[in-house]
Amino acid sequence: MTLRAPTALFLIAASAISTVAIGQVGTDTKASNMPASAPALRVATPVPVEEVSCKNPAATPLSRFWELEPASDCGTLGIRGYRPISLSVIGSDSVNTAPSSPAAGHTASFQPYTTSETRIQLSVRTKVAQGLLTGGDPTRLDSLWFAYSQQSYWQLFNADLSRPFRATDHEPELTYIFPLESALPSGWRLRYGGVSLNHQSSGQSLPLSRSWNRVIARTGLELGNQVAINASVWQRLPEDSASDDNPDIADKVGRAEVAAAWNIDPNHTLALTVRHALRAEGNGSIRLAWLRKIGGGGTRGDRSGLRFHTEVFSGYGDSLMDYNRRRTVFSVGLTLLDW
Repeated sequence: MTLRAPTALFLIAASAISTVAIGQVGTDTKASNMPASAPALRVATPVPVEEVSCKNPAATPLSRFWELEPASDCGTLGIRGYRPISLSVIGSDSVNTAPSSPAAGHTASFQPYTTSETRIQLSVRTKVAQGLLTGGDPTRLDSLWFAYSQQSYWQLFNADLSRPFRATDHEPELTYIFPLESALPSGWRLRYGGVSLNHQSSGQSLPLSRSWNRVIARTGLELGNQVAINASVWQRLPEDSASDDNPDIADKVGRAEVAAAWNIDPNHTLALTVRHALRAEGNGSIRLAWLRKIGGGGTRGDRSGLRFHTEVFSGYGDSLMDYNRRRTVFSVGLTLLDW
């Protein structure tokens, strides 16, 4: 995408102004180096514009992911990744051979599923609009996104049962993101706030029908390129008791989530996701993952999005069909990020 001329001029001018304002000693000069009588002057430094796109290496991870600034913008109606696209081989301590819920008519007959299976996750999104509330601000860019995610558990090793797909979750989502810029202690920055409308469904009829709708409030902060934290809290939209497939789902899966990613170095990342029901019983889940970059070298190899991953999950809701079954799952596979 080509940066518009007014935006480019603004960024160049802002860079020049910040250089003059700190006495031509660079943007890293601290106020303590100035004369005692001089007031500390802080000028926001825009993202460098050598590459104007959502792959801009000068932008921070959250800026690239949500395209929070014009210099990290890839425009509207393009296709981007959302949640990781992954293929995993998993083993678990148990498997749901007869899924059920407290709702009448929601208990399935027994199936001899095995605890070893494969998991496939697909997830894409597109920005449908931008600049809705920040159209006059050349340093920030709000956005409206539509996303679709799908996760399937495939009994690949269960030849006796003809290798069926045990469960498939469908999850469309509409998300509005508003960029924020707030300096926090120790170098942290609050980067965005947002709200989502989310629907999740098993896509099946009774007795395997499972679904719920949520309004999700979300925010994100980061520490340079090293650590990013995304936090969200949600409210389930009420349903008629006669049509509610899973009346206790929020008490099991949770009502809030904190997801943190630590880039240990350019090749290794640790990720931790914690969900909690915000109730005394403390249900929810924890997910810990390690990702190792595959590929590299060359002029652009350091931006490879392919990862080897290993992951441990424990708790409720690894799939919608398992929303009320506590289990521990270990997985190994390949993940595609930031494509």
